[in-house]
Amino acid sequence: MRKVKYVKRRQRGAAVLLASLILLLGAAIYIGTQLATTSTRDYKGSGNGQYELITVKDGQTLSELGPELKQRGIIANESVFQTATYNNPNASNFKPGVYRLQHEMSVKAALAALLDPKNKIEALAVNGGDGLMDVKGVGGGENDVRYGIFSKISKVTCFENSDHCITIEALQQEASTANLQELGVPAWAIEPVTRRGADPKRLEGLIAPGEYTIDPKSDAKAILKDLITKSAQEYQKTNIESRAQVIGLSPYELLTAASLVEREAPANDFGKVARVILNRLHKPMKLEFDSTVNYDLPEVEVATTDADRNRQTPWNTYAKEGLPETPIASASIKAIEAMENPEEGKWLFFVTVDKNGRTVFSDTYEQHLAAVEEAQKGDVLNSRRQ
Repeated sequence: MRKVKYVKRRQRGAAVLLASLILLLGAAIYIGTQLATTSTRDYKGSGNGQYELITVKDGQTLSELGPELKQRGIIANESVFQTATYNNPNASNFKPGVYRLQHEMSVKAALAALLDPKNKIEALAVNGGDGLMDVKGVGGGENDVRYGIFSKISKVTCFENSDHCITIEALQQEASTANLQELGVPAWAIEPVTRRGADPKRLEGLIAPGEYTIDPKSDAKAILKDLITKSAQEYQKTNIESRAQVIGLSPYELLTAASLVEREAPANDFGKVARVILNRLHKPMKLEFDSTVNYDLPEVEVATTDADRNRQTPWNTYAKEGLPETPIASASIKAIEAMENPEEGKWLFFVTVDKNGRTVFSDTYEQHLAAVEEAQKGDVLNSRRQ
């Protein structure tokens, strides 16, 4: 009896062992099949027509995009993408920005799309001297327009197939009504900006020149906050608060003066124009800058009229003492640093005398009149007004 029971126990043990081996073998085959499938799986073609926007930050490489591309349904397999990226000699030339891709792209198609500049959404380029609003040249027609920052933002968000177009009107609405702290306006600018009330141009000068990557899915308020916050950080790097105190201005006044430098001076004369501004303010003398006359005119040119110079506005420095109430444009860091560290000199006047940008600086009015005559002969101050 004992022998029979022992044999049965051995048979049951063998059966359990055999079943376990079969299960393990099946699991191994399944896992191997899945790994093989996963390692080779890939979508076919260039996508299904459903677009996704991929934002690539500064310093981010192509190979780092694999997990996000897979998660968002653009590619099927990040390991295949990693391998393809590693083997592509052009991957190192990849540029940050926002790229337009489709769902269900083959790895080859997705990689080609990321390396094709046509799929990169245009970056926002803010230039020194840009204003928030469009500016039209006198007699220049539709082709003679200097587009403002609001127009530029709208343009880069209203691309083909965009479902999140930010209009100029939406930007102006946020600029005029949004809480200034929520927009990232630096503390030293809150009070003077608040005094402008519900004017969308109250944010003038708070967006620094530079190239910005705009998240096309952000709303108008988020875009303005991102631009203003980044700009404030750049201004702070120049020690704008401490340097303003040294030259007898507030930080906001320094920014305003820098915007005049940006609009009035050739780049190599920034330091001299900064000195003229400070010399006139300390005299005191009116600044009498034509750029401040032009600021709120529907059409502008270098030459201004007597009537325009006599207009009472918050910016016209022919008709008011001191600086304009706000900046009149975006001032570059170079212009800000020129105001923070102006050149030494007694100049009170300056005028550009030829179309190459040569500018003559004068200590006396008599010297200045001679330079103005030279400018008139050089056809610099002639008007196109009818």
